[in-house]
Amino acid sequence: MADLRDGKVTRPVAEQSVAELVQRATEQVSRLVRDELTLARAELTQKGKHAGIGVGLFGGGGALAFYGLGALVVTAILALDVVLPAWAAALVIAGALFLGAGLLALIGKRQVTRAVPPVPTAAVKSMRADVDTVAAAVKDRGQP
Repeated sequence: MADLRDGKVTRPVAEQSVAELVQRATEQVSRLVRDELTLARAELTQKGKHAGIGVGLFGGGGALAFYGLGALVVTAILALDVVLPAWAAALVIAGALFLGAGLLALIGKRQVTRAVPPVPTAAVKSMRADVDTVAAAVKDRGQP
């Protein structure tokens, strides 16, 4: 019974020559490696995106903390001036800036954690499964 693969009619495996089997195996392994590399590239792109977002949020948190420190300095100056409404307002703004900085830093940390380690784990697992399947098929084929 003939088999139809990739638009080509092929004979049953038992009727094929070693050269034909090697050629098919080479084509299949080549296609498999290309597919695995595509999967790895997609996974690394996603992890890189998360790392970039996390680093940007850390930077934003640092900038807000810097402004918060500036607001605290202004608060101290105004507190020395003993004008209660002015320094109280500056203190509230400083607290809000620090709260925002902490929030951005936590979100940034979560994004960086999602990107680490930068190993394409799904592609590695898939490739190991493919290698195990091919090894098992070769082992089974070699036994009478």
